[in-house]
This record gives sequence, structure tokens and C-alpha cells, in this order.
Amino acid sequence: MNKFDLAVIGLGYVGMPLAKEATAAGLRVVGYDVDPAKVDALNAGRSYVDDLTDADLEHMLAGGFSATLDESVLADSDAIVICVPTPLDEDHRPDLSAVEGATKVVSRHLTAGTLVVLESTTWPGTTDEVARPLLESSGLVAGQDFHLAFSPERIDPGNPKFGLRNTPKVVGGYTSACLDRAAAFYAQFVEQVVSVSGTREAEMAKLLENTYRHVNIALVNEMAIFCDELGVNLWEAIEAAATKPFGFQKFLPGPGVGGHCIPVDPSYLSYTVRKLGYPFRFVELAQEINERMPAYVVARVQRLLNRHRKAVNGSKVVLLGVTYKPDIADERETPAVPVARALLELGADLAYVDPYVKEWDVDGTGVLREENLAEAVAQADVTLLLQQHALFDLALIEERAKLVLDTRGVLAEGERVERL
Repeated sequence: MNKFDLAVIGLGYVGMPLAKEATAAGLRVVGYDVDPAKVDALNAGRSYVDDLTDADLEHMLAGGFSATLDESVLADSDAIVICVPTPLDEDHRPDLSAVEGATKVVSRHLTAGTLVVLESTTWPGTTDEVARPLLESSGLVAGQDFHLAFSPERIDPGNPKFGLRNTPKVVGGYTSACLDRAAAFYAQFVEQVVSVSGTREAEMAKLLENTYRHVNIALVNEMAIFCDELGVNLWEAIEAAATKPFGFQKFLPGPGVGGHCIPVDPSYLSYTVRKLGYPFRFVELAQEINERMPAYVVARVQRLLNRHRKAVNGSKVVLLGVTYKPDIADERETPAVPVARALLELGADLAYVDPYVKEWDVDGTGVLREENLAEAVAQADVTLLLQQHALFDLALIEERAKLVLDTRGVLAEGERVERL
């Protein structure tokens, strides 16, 4: 019998919640990563993942979990799940180097009967066309000698209601036997498993979920721009529309999209469609609109200062919240970066307040962190609310700030407060 029921490759925001739930269900779990700092931190009981506390990690370690740099543990594992990043390269094309690297590692240690699952978000066909040939270079054949499946991660960092256990798990297998094996594996620690007919359908499901959000966020972002010019309170209109009990889902405008999923995943789908010879116009238009929002936010800051006879150059600007989501420390693809970059180029004296981010830089330039919210907003010529962390005292901001641009629609509009 193998030493481990599960080996997780990639110990980040996807891999660690998976390892946590599997360990809690009594599985023997090992985590493999190429980053020594991550492995050392985990084995010492120090979590760097928002949804995993040090106490959670201590329970995992007590339950037998360990992290390692030793890839040979894969040979002693019944199931191997790949949870590595799938970013975009400099030309906004899918970068599968981490997936390919992880799959090659698996192929070196693959044994008969093993279940291999890819969870990393990617374009439809990756499991079959990229992962399978690399795995079969071991001499073992998918569907015959080992099981192969795709199951998209659905981790929502900071979500207090839905975690891995109670979020339905979509699974697609290379063969029906592969599907049965993967579904039975996940059923050990996930409440509902949703089976689809193949790996491509599972890969597409993930891209569809995030493309849907991407397009609808772009819709309200574009509406925010022209509603401002029309003198229409879009925030009020959205809340009114949301009272309809059918046929409408509420999306809110903001300074841009962040995180790994929305800015990245639709580009994987667009890439796939372009290989067919034509553009995916909805996605590409949504990308264009969402990517222009940071520049629009900066233009609104300029306009707000101009109305009070001030230039951005030399003005004290404080950013509130520089993470991509509220109440977490995750800065991936945060729109705060392009906003800050543009303000610095215009000569702003920039600072930020964020209880979750102790140090922050933009293109290598450190940005001053203000510890005291009240003092920061009182001293700033303009306050820019980018993220509505629950720890922010909104009433204090409304009371103390000289001028505010609220990109999240959470402050009461007034003489000194404007909403996006």
C-alpha cells in the first residue's frame, strides 16, 4: 500500500484548501512544491494563505500532513492533484510552463493505478493534448494504466460561506472509468460532485463561469462611465434592478478587475477561439473596457482635484485598500497597481492604508504605508477608496476626508464625496 492517499502539487491558494479538507477527512496527504520558503513555512506551522489560519495548519500537521521538496513522494501516492498557476505571458497568451513542469515531474514518478487530476484553470483540451502526452512519456497509458481527469478549482478567497467542501466539484474524466475514479476520490471530502462527459467540458465550465463575470462587470463599468456624464446614479439603478426576483443578477462597477481568475481566465478562452480563426469579440471587448477602468479612475481623481483648484502634481493622494478583494491580503492583478502607477507619473504624493498589506511597491518604487486611517484621510488632498475592507470605518472617512472618490459605492455621496 502507498504511503499517501493524496499528493498535492502546488501549495498555494488552491492546493492548500484541498490538502486541508482531504486531511480533515482522514486521508494521508503530502504537499509538494518547488519553493523552499513555502515548504519551510508550512512545516513550521506558518500559513501564507488567506483561507488557512495557523491553527488550521496545526490541525493539518497533527493529522499527518507535511510539505516537501522531494518529488519522489509522488511515486508513493494513490492520487496526485496538480494545482499550479496558469498565468498569462507578456503577450497575454496562456503560460502553461508550470503545468508542463509539474506534469513532467509526475511522469517521472507515475505508477500504475494512480489517479492524476489537473485543477489549474486552462483552455479546453489541455488535459488531453498537453498533460496526457507528457504523462504517457512514462510508458503508462491514460485510461488503461492510470486514471486522468480535470476538475476546475472553485476557490473564492475570503468567502466565509462557501469553501471547498460545500462548493459543488465539477469533474471530467479522460474515460468513463477515469471519471468514476476521480468522482469517488473527491466525494470523500466534497459534499457534491458534478460529473461531466469529458475533460474538455470540465475545462470549459471554469472558463464559462469567469467569462460570464468578466463580461457583466465590463457592462456595468462602461455604464458607470456614461451614467456619470448623464447625471444618473448607477448605484441606485443597480439596486433597483436587483429587486427583480428573476432574470437579473447584480454586478457592481469598480476600479478594474483583479485576482487570478477574471483578468486571466477569459484570455484562455479567447486564445482557444482565436486558434479556430476568429476573435471572441465579447471577451476582447470586456477586456478592453475593464483594463481602461484604472485610467478612468485617475481621470476622475484629476477632475475632482481640479474642481477645488488643485493639480494632481504635488497633491497628497491616499489609496484605501490595495488588494483585489476585500478582507484578504491577496494582491494578484490588483487594479490598485495601474491606478498608483498613473498617479505617480502625474506627480502625486502617494500613500496607502491597508490592514492586510504591510509593504507595497509599484514597479519597484515603495509606497508609503499610513498606519492611522483617520490621520491619513485628514491629511490627504484626496482619498481614493479602492477596496472596502470591513476594518475601514466608513463614517470616519466621510467625516474626516477632504475629498473622496469612492470606487465601490459604499460611502454616502455629498459635497466632498463622489462615487465612481
